[in-house]
Order: sequence, then structure tokens, then C-alpha cells
Amino acid sequence: MTTRPDDTALEISKRIRDPSGGSNQTRVRAHNERLVMSLVRRHGSLPKADIARRTGLSAQTVSVIMRALEKDSLLIRGEPVRGRVGQPSIPMALNPDAVFSIGLKIGRRSADLVLMDFIGGVRRQLRQTYAYPLPDPIMAFVENGLQQLRAELSVEAQRRIAGIGIASPFELWNWLEQVGAPSDEMDAWRNFSFADAMKRITDLPVIVQNDATAACGAELVFGRGAEFTDFAYFFVGSFIGGGLVLNHALFPGSQGNAGAFGPIPVPGPNGEPQQLLNRASIFVLENRLRDAGIDPSPLWLSPNEWPDYGDYLTGWIDETGRNIAIAIVAIGGIIDVEAVLIDGGFPGSVRRQLVATVSKELEKLDLQGITEPRVIEAAVGSEARAIGGASLPIFDRFMIDQNVLVKEPV
Repeated sequence: MTTRPDDTALEISKRIRDPSGGSNQTRVRAHNERLVMSLVRRHGSLPKADIARRTGLSAQTVSVIMRALEKDSLLIRGEPVRGRVGQPSIPMALNPDAVFSIGLKIGRRSADLVLMDFIGGVRRQLRQTYAYPLPDPIMAFVENGLQQLRAELSVEAQRRIAGIGIASPFELWNWLEQVGAPSDEMDAWRNFSFADAMKRITDLPVIVQNDATAACGAELVFGRGAEFTDFAYFFVGSFIGGGLVLNHALFPGSQGNAGAFGPIPVPGPNGEPQQLLNRASIFVLENRLRDAGIDPSPLWLSPNEWPDYGDYLTGWIDETGRNIAIAIVAIGGIIDVEAVLIDGGFPGSVRRQLVATVSKELEKLDLQGITEPRVIEAAVGSEARAIGGASLPIFDRFMIDQNVLVKEPV
């Protein structure tokens, strides 16, 4: 089934959006439709009977909701499952082609633009590298990239783009020392408004979130996050960051800084305290390679296929793992989490080695007074920040219990 030609993603979302304030039949139905889609997303596919049991809604109410969502092509039917008695059950799943979203990740050395479908599949990805990020070149990349991504879709599918989610570090102008950028150029970020800049090139809704928080949201929904009630998440990029999930929901805090683990103090080379981001970030490895006369550009040009950097990489993994373990103890003294998930802008083989090192280093530390969490690999991978950005408009418009994941649309 295809979406009706006169329906755009925004028009459909208006019908199922959960308006704030009060309670009436329309609002209740909107809430229930978002609830159903959220359950289906989490479990992959569900028959009507399971949805009724999990939600407490009547079978008739669920049938009405499912018919409406199927009519809007948000849900599609799976193959009938025959039991021993009675009619076969028909599982319903999200339609990948129902809604599309665009995600922009702004990093220290590169920007990524992705086109994502309704179930988190990346249909197309564009990348631009640079010495350091500046607003004008990045917005030029976005403007050209949007044209390319739209060209990947039919005219009808273009009408079903829900919006653009931007995953960006906060206070980009404070990167001077780490990126070696002129202060007068980086100061351009101080008064930069994504809302104003995006309005000049597109009429799509825009939502902005911290990049590591967005990556954590992607892991929560599309990765291994659903396995745990509470977990801490580290993303090791050019600068290490993270996120925090409590009671199955992302917890960004009142200022959006909860889970920003980069500032956690850890011992420096001479025992003096330094921030974790200065001891466990990819830019540390980059600087060491450059000092040794080795080209570090593959670190950001091909994050999924690093060369064999030998002892330089091994030493960096050992140091990074040791400092993340120290940070985990600090986190455990405040919040009791079941697990720590680790991901980053590097190949899967590096992630496996880093997780093993963190676990080994954690065993060496004094854990009295805290419960040792499981340390495991995250699943989304190096594109988690861009995927998390693309998720923001979809979560905001079509899902429930994800309101803590996003800020107000700009």
C-alpha cells in the first residue's frame, strides 16, 4: 500500500500528534496511535492481540487504530501466523517507506548528511571533511547535500520527509586548542543560529540536539539499548562524549548536559587531574600519529577502515580504556546503571579491543560501594551521531515516550 498522494509526512503527523494540555477524544486517539507505533518499533512487529494485551486497550480500539495507521501506510501487514486454533494472527510492522528523515552530524574533522527511512535504515550518506568546522562551508554542504538526497527519492517520497535533525556539539567555539583553529574564525559559531540558517535553504522542520546525546538515542532505539532499563553510553569521537538512559528513556538533563562525560576528571601523565576528553579521544591518537610523521587523515576519512597503526593504536586503546574505566567508577558512585555501552568513530575491531580493555582495567579498580556494570559493545556503529540526528524528527512526530530525547523544534 502506498501513501495517499495528498498526504505529506507533516500532514500525517498532525493527525497523530499528541497535543499538549487537556484531554478529549482526539487527543486520546493521537496518544494511542503513537503508543501503538512505539510498541511496534520496539518489538519489530506485533499482531493486534499482542498490542491490546501490552497496552490495555480494547481489541476494538486497537483494530480501529491499526486500520487508520495502515491506511496512512505507516504500518504494513506481515505474513499470517497460524496457531493451533482460531484465525491466524497477522503481525503489523512499520513501513520503511512511510516516512523519511535527514540527519546532519557536525564533527571536528567532518560533517555527515544521511537520508534515513522510518525504521532507521540509512538510504544514502554524504560526507565532507575539513581542517576545522565553520558555519558557512557546512551550510553550503547541507544545501548541496539536500538536493542530492532529495534526488534519491520520488516526488511522492520527497513529500514524506519529516524534517532535519542536527547532531552537533555544544559551544563549538571552545574547540580552539583541540582543532588548532583561529579564534576569530571559530567565533562565528557564537551567534550562529541553525534555525535561521536552515530557513534560508529549506522549509523542513529542524530539531537540534547534542551529538553524543543523539548517538545515545540511536543506540537506545536501534541498537542494544532496549536490553537495559538503565545504562551509560560512551561515544569515542574526536572528543569523547556520552549519554545516559534511565528507565528506558534518554535523560539529557535540564540543560542537555546529562551524560556529557567528557569533563569527568581523570589522572593526567604526572598525576594532575585532566578532563576525560583530553585522555580518551581520537584527537589524542591523531596528534601522536602526526608527531611521528604518520598521516592521520584515515582516522576521519574512513572511520570504518583504519590502517594498522601498530603500537600507536595499541597504546591509545590501553590509555583510553584505562581512563574510561576510571570514569565508569565515578559514574557508578552517583547512578546505579546496569550496563555501560561503548561505541565510537572507529572500526568494529577497535571497538572490541577497547571494550575488552575497559573491562580489564575496571577489574583493577576499587569497586567497593558500587555495583560493577556490564561493559559491552554498542551496536549502531560509527554513524550513530548522524543516525541519532535523523531520528529526532521521527521520534518527535510519530513516537511516544521520546519527548525527553528532543528539544523543542526550532
